[in-house]
Amino acid sequence: MKTPQNTVKYIIGLLVVITLRIVPHPPNVEPIMASMMPFSKKWGWLSGLLFCLIAVLGYDVATGTFGSWSLITAGTYASLGALAGWYFKGKKNKISHYLAFAIVGTLIYDAVTGIGMGMLLFKMPFMTVLTGQIPFTLYHLAGNIALSATVSPLLYAWVVANPKLETANLLAKRSAA
Repeated sequence: MKTPQNTVKYIIGLLVVITLRIVPHPPNVEPIMASMMPFSKKWGWLSGLLFCLIAVLGYDVATGTFGSWSLITAGTYASLGALAGWYFKGKKNKISHYLAFAIVGTLIYDAVTGIGMGMLLFKMPFMTVLTGQIPFTLYHLAGNIALSATVSPLLYAWVVANPKLETANLLAKRSAA
């Protein structure tokens, strides 16, 4: 069986997500978008989509928090992962690109999962949902801006674009030792 070339890179990316979700942090600081963007940038829409699905569903299953909300969150992030593949096509590894996508992506994510789902699932009035969503979205934006300015470009440069971390190279190095 041939091992996919970038398996190790995906594992590292998922470990970044898990680590940043487990360590104590302010509310609504979510590393999935900042970690997904470098993968979408390098390998396109399907890569971003799959990374988000695995990150959300894998974490929720592993922590015993899987539920209907997991499917909504995973679907929304997966859609953003696919959109990121389109947005980053041909763009350089620049903080400004990550920040632009993170801001728009966060607003889309919060509109769908916060406002849309609050009204549809919980039958809350629009103004109630909107006023409750504003502080949540401000925290979410702050977290995604900070992580996108730091994690995204470093993850791309150190992991995603690093040929030394390709699975075949690491396996060859290991078997030569």
